[in-house]
This record gives sequence, C-alpha cells and structure tokens, in this order.
Amino acid sequence: MYKSVTVKAGKGGWGGPLTLVPTEAKHKVVSITGGGIHPIAESLAAMMECEAVDGFSTGVPDDEILVAVVDCGGTARCGVYPKKRIFTINVLPVGQTGPLAKFITEDIYVSGVDESCFSYANESDVQAAAASSAPKSKAQAKQEVARMSAGKEKGFITRLGIAIGGVVSKFYAAGRETIDITIKSILPFMAFVSMILGIISASGIGDVIANTISPIASTLPGMLIISFICAMPFLSPVLGPGAVIAQIVGTLLGVQIGLGNIPPQYALPALFAIDAQVGGDFVPVGLSLGEADPETIELGVPAVLYSRVITGPAAVIIAYVASIGLYS
Repeated sequence: MYKSVTVKAGKGGWGGPLTLVPTEAKHKVVSITGGGIHPIAESLAAMMECEAVDGFSTGVPDDEILVAVVDCGGTARCGVYPKKRIFTINVLPVGQTGPLAKFITEDIYVSGVDESCFSYANESDVQAAAASSAPKSKAQAKQEVARMSAGKEKGFITRLGIAIGGVVSKFYAAGRETIDITIKSILPFMAFVSMILGIISASGIGDVIANTISPIASTLPGMLIISFICAMPFLSPVLGPGAVIAQIVGTLLGVQIGLGNIPPQYALPALFAIDAQVGGDFVPVGLSLGEADPETIELGVPAVLYSRVITGPAAVIIAYVASIGLYS
C-alpha cells in the first residue's frame, strides 16, 4: 500500500512543499545523481513504499516517474524534469537557475533536501494534490478551445501588427533570458573561481600545484593518463556536474601556462585532457530529453561513458598533433 509524503525545502533550499501521491501508474523514484541510488532517493522510496531506480543504469518511461532526485549545481539538469512537469528534488540548495530556469517552479521543484524534509502527508494535502493533477473534463476542454478560437477572424493590418509584435517580444524575451543567465549563473561562477584562485595564491597551494601537476601536464603521456582517469565510467558522472572540476582545473592550468611552468603548446591538449568527463552526468538526462526509449537509455548510457575512455585520449593526441608548431 503506497503512502503519500510531503517534501519541503531544506536549509538554504528553494521551492515546494511538494505532496507526492504514488499511484499504480506513477510509483518510481528515479535517482539521477551519477553514483548509484542516492540515500535521499532510497529514504523517500522506503517511506512511500515505492521503487527506487538508478537512472544511470535503468531507463524509466516518463509516465512511470513519480519524482526525480538530482544533485545539480545549477546547470540544465535541474530543469529538465520540471520542464516535463515531473516532480524534482534537488539535494543541493539551488533555486531558479540555468538555461531551463523558467520551468523551475515552486509547485514542481524543491531543493536543499535532506531526510529531515520528509513527512507523511495529511488527507487534505493528498486531496489537494489529487485535485490539481486531475485531468480536465470534456466541458472544460471545450471551453478552452472556444476561448482560443474566439476572435481569430482578424484583418490584414491586425494580423501584421500581431506578427511584428510577436517577433519583437521573442527578441526581448531572448535578451532578458540572456541577462538573467549571466547574472544568476555566469557571474557567480566567475566570482567563485576568482575566490578559489585567491585562496590558492595566498595559501601557497599554487606552488604545490606547480611542482606536482605541471610536470604531468607538460608531457603527452601525462595528459593521456589524466584524460583516461577523468573518462573512467565510474568517475566521469561524479566529476561531471556543472563542469566545475574541469573549469577550476582549466583555470589553474592557464595560470601555470602564463607563469611559464607549462609550455604553451600543451594548452590545447590539456583542455581535452581535463574535459573528458564533461557531460558524463547528463547522458541519461539528455537521452530522456530527446525522448529516447527506456531500452535506448539503458544501453546508451554505458555505451557513451565507455566510449569516453577511447575518445578522450584520442582527442588529446589529435589536439597535440594540431598544436605542433602553433606557438613556435
């Protein structure tokens, strides 16, 4: 017998509360966290007496997913399931951010969640959730179609004005979203990287990096080893979220190249070496977003992750060859 659970935002979190009501059709808690089934997903599934599924190893049709558990720091992954109107729990305290921020709303998304955020739902909450998700009646559908159809007979000048207004509004919306993403995502990350570099410079960690990473990143075999390690199927989904690791390491390597500790001709191969894991966490989400069949997701995720082990080092070699004579 399924049980309904209310999930509220945790410390520093945003959104919710969500009332999850399992049914025979929707009863699966899908964990898209890159490291097996997340403990939050396991606890939630146990409370509701539902099934917890590792979204990286098993494809699940959207119409069977009750809630998706993610650990996204603010990239597209936290908005993919809200876009599909699937309840989404983010274990990190992230609000409306990323390219799909407009789909992240309080009625479908909650973040900063830990086990203390779970409680069994009362009857009124369950009834309200059931009413909000109930399909529209034929009469309601006919009324909506009638409202949409009303006033369609317009003159040429009116239609021309509406068309021009539509184009202008799209450009305006694109500009607004660009500014919004820049303010909410790009600038905070730039400030974060600047802070990390300041700490590294002030603490002397930069000297350690120069003495340890620089010799490895200054040779082709060293970069091949870095690429191979980053592309390992069990590591790449963990290192991939938000491409944070790659961006920080890339910035550090850029500083070392600027200081002369790493020859500049290794800049391009180093870029491919540290980027072998980027997107590893997004593979099942991307396939789901492309409406792939569950069997395709189940086979496609390991296929892509294992192919990185081959294509990662191969990209480093190609970049190394392309850099020959580039900085001479």
